[in-house]
Amino acid sequence: MDRGSRPRVEPVPDAPAATVDLGEQRGLVVGDYHAGIEAGLRYERGVELPSDASARRQRLLDLLETERADRLIVLGDLGHRIGSVEGAEREELDALYSAVVEDFGIGITVALGNHDGGLDELWGNRAGVDLLPQSGGLLGDGTVAVCHGHTWPAPELLSADVICMAHEHPTVKLQDSVGGYRTETAWLRGRLDPEVLAAGVDADPDSLAWGDPELVVVPAFNHRSGGTWINVEGEGFLSPFLPEGLIDADCYLLDGTRLGAYDSV
Repeated sequence: MDRGSRPRVEPVPDAPAATVDLGEQRGLVVGDYHAGIEAGLRYERGVELPSDASARRQRLLDLLETERADRLIVLGDLGHRIGSVEGAEREELDALYSAVVEDFGIGITVALGNHDGGLDELWGNRAGVDLLPQSGGLLGDGTVAVCHGHTWPAPELLSADVICMAHEHPTVKLQDSVGGYRTETAWLRGRLDPEVLAAGVDADPDSLAWGDPELVVVPAFNHRSGGTWINVEGEGFLSPFLPEGLIDADCYLLDGTRLGAYDSV
């Protein structure tokens, strides 16, 4: 398939979210929602922050409405704690389900992430919810793949035209001429190396159903969850196939500004 005719994953201007055409449905894609993060930060680091759950949920609902989405697609880490879902996190997830599925009237697809260990028990049997394995899955006609990115993707994802992942919370460090700097949330988009990916999924490169997919790394929806400085040497990536699996990739700011190759910004 010609790259220009590939399914469009379109970032929403000035938001850590994208839209994707799934044929009969229009999906809103977000990653790293981290419901209940404030309780997690209190438990993990002793950091006290007021809950942002209501505002977080409303930001998402506003995007679903303005982008006329027919389905919410979450690229993992919908919750925050690694283990069971309880307390403030459970309350936030219950409220989110009610708002999106019952009130807004659309379904949710979640590609399970490393922070979603208890989500199957909480949401696994609920109407309107589709939980994909940690290795991800294909959407629509199979041209769009989604995963969290903390594991190697399932081999069938490599046949897609576009792979959307999260997990990295990509950010860039922008430094001025006098040594000051600021950190900006960023998108990462690029091409994958078939040999690296084939080796990672234990497949023969010659027999791999390779779609030459574009990789789209989505920024974290939760602005309290930190990030990976993708343009700072020595910071390192979180995903097992990055950056070795990238042939080339550019980074973009939320407003759409193209900064060029991520490793030379």
